[in-house]
Amino acid sequence: MFQIVDLDLKRNRNREALNALKTEMSNTENVKVCFGNIFIRFPNVKTREMIQRDQEQLDKEINDLRTGLRAKVNHLNEIQGKPELRGYNLSPLSSDELKSVNRLLKR
Repeated sequence: MFQIVDLDLKRNRNREALNALKTEMSNTENVKVCFGNIFIRFPNVKTREMIQRDQEQLDKEINDLRTGLRAKVNHLNEIQGKPELRGYNLSPLSSDELKSVNRLLKR
């Protein structure tokens, strides 16, 4: 559970960095990037690509952990003799599904 929180915090920091690169530093050619305790000048475009790839990896890890968490909670409830949680196995709509629903609602 704490691992999900830590990864989500990192994902939020990356989102803030991407937003800053797109808005505040969009006209800068090179930006300083922190790797551990060292700052290195990196091209703006490459930095954005690197952070975007990191975001995709973080999303995948978080989704995998959440899926595993559901199975663990169901197993724990089974061991304790509690009924399986209802509605717990729901998954959110994808962006395409959400767009389709919105189109239907606007008719």
